[in-house]
Amino acid sequence: MGRLRKPEWLKIKLPGGEGYAQVNSVVKQHGLHTICSSGMCPNIAKCWGNGVATLMILGDICTRSCKFCATTTGKPLPPDPNEPIKVARTVKLMGLSYCVITSVDRDDLPDRGAAHWRDTVKVVKAENPGTSVEVLIPDFDGKSELIDIFLESQPDVVGHNLETVERLTPQVRTKASYGRSLQVLEYIAKRGFRVKSGIMLGLGETHEEVIQTLDDLLSVGCKMVTIGQYLQPRPNNLPVQRYVTPGEFDELKQIALEKGFEFAECGPLVRSSYHADKAKHLVKGCCS
Repeated sequence: MGRLRKPEWLKIKLPGGEGYAQVNSVVKQHGLHTICSSGMCPNIAKCWGNGVATLMILGDICTRSCKFCATTTGKPLPPDPNEPIKVARTVKLMGLSYCVITSVDRDDLPDRGAAHWRDTVKVVKAENPGTSVEVLIPDFDGKSELIDIFLESQPDVVGHNLETVERLTPQVRTKASYGRSLQVLEYIAKRGFRVKSGIMLGLGETHEEVIQTLDDLLSVGCKMVTIGQYLQPRPNNLPVQRYVTPGEFDELKQIALEKGFEFAECGPLVRSSYHADKAKHLVKGCCS
């Protein structure tokens, strides 16, 4: 099968402008990483231009090599002990009322990075008391004792992505599993936290499988979801099997809301943190 031609609705604006330059400067000033650039996000021009960025902690080298992801795989450097305060100051400089933090997988660390996660979110909240913090976490190998360490930081929203439907998970993700991710979401939801997840379309899934995934998420207490188009970041990543139309995404959003999701962001360019601050009204006072 040859490479599919990208449709008009996926053509994006190149990065630039005053807002983009300001965010880029702040991030570089503190020596931080963003999933926006490491993950080759198609929304980087729009988000950075509006003063929004998803900060990535624990370095920019991942210990896993998922077939959809553009992040570099290899042996990471030790965690930066000054990173929590650097992130907190960056959030303050950007004047964020709602920030999103994510990380690479750190299977090389005994606690998978849980303590560093805890410390980062705690410092961000202490330095920015009026800021809501949404996180997009790895699975911590599904170990409840590691998840508990991280949850001490009291994040406002905890995101963990399924990435795809159950049947395609072994082809798309390397170490993570569909069942384990659902267990992680369920464990966190039962602890009283608001949980969020996301999937990509265009990898060969069927409509019925997407609906089943939505039902699976609801069954574990997840009522926030994002659904976007998979875009092949590099030649060695999985090829796109199909470009899903904007109309199909609109239909899925309506289905998700009718099923009981409180937040559903669905569209060709939607990513995990896309329009995350639209959920401010849901998280106000959450887990306080």
